[in-house]
Amino acid sequence: MNTVTEIAPVISASNDALRRDFPLKPFAIRHKLAGHPLLTLPRIAQLASELPRDLIEYNSGKVAISQDPDAIPSVDLDPVEVVKRIETAGAWMVLKRVENSPEYRRLLHDTLLSVARARGFNSLADAGFEQLEGFLFVSSPNSTTPFHLDSEDNFFVHVHGEKFFTIFDNSDRAIVCDDEIERSMTKHRNLKYDERFASRGTEFHLFAGDGCYVPYQWPHWVRTAGSYSISMAITWKTREVRRLNDLHFFNSMLRGIGLPQKPPGAQPVRDALKLAFYRSVTSAIRPLRASLTMRRVLRRIALGKRANYYLKGT
Repeated sequence: MNTVTEIAPVISASNDALRRDFPLKPFAIRHKLAGHPLLTLPRIAQLASELPRDLIEYNSGKVAISQDPDAIPSVDLDPVEVVKRIETAGAWMVLKRVENSPEYRRLLHDTLLSVARARGFNSLADAGFEQLEGFLFVSSPNSTTPFHLDSEDNFFVHVHGEKFFTIFDNSDRAIVCDDEIERSMTKHRNLKYDERFASRGTEFHLFAGDGCYVPYQWPHWVRTAGSYSISMAITWKTREVRRLNDLHFFNSMLRGIGLPQKPPGAQPVRDALKLAFYRSVTSAIRPLRASLTMRRVLRRIALGKRANYYLKGT
């Protein structure tokens, strides 16, 4: 039986799941964001018209759990039309980094602040919630999000429709090996799924007002039921998560030139040297990322020719 926790707008400070399981294990949550004005289709369509195009990814929702990234079927609609026609478009969409909008940034901040206070902290920084980011998902009925993992911690809140969210233990290397973790973080997030994994997963059956906590790098896949779906991932990165992510990215770049590396933690001294070099380089090129064109170029250099797969014409 999963512990149920209110996360927004007010969280009980006596919550067992936040004290016992957070941040190491997934657990069910309850929230009060269903029906929020920022999480309705008209407002999401407006957001889709405002975000930079490389922060919007969408494709057909008729995909396999173990979907080949090179064979993802597309949807021939512009982003705003996908949102407006989501009931019949047969599509899956994610609007990334919604905190670029001040209204959505306040929503993320206020929601996570309620979590911090429930855990006995007075601020996001005290609770270790850094680099807040939001990802807004809109899916047609009977759509699938393939098996993958994410590079941040996540409170996943479901605000419309019915959804099944299945999570797997990230310490089980029989499910996802170290090389696959690195590849999924840097090349394409989709992972290989075997039906024999099914019994090892924890499924959360979500309706409006439900959700779940998804720990860093816990593999999962998602499917919607017979109605369109709106959900949001409220994410953050701790200092340790940022360190691990930087090492994964640098290891991937070294692997790309024929120098495969051991996973983070296996060689602490080398990790420290690699981290210092990688961060000095990325700090120097960070100003270039203000340009959409340069973001495309940098992704292609660092991650390969498939890095911009979700942008037409690249």
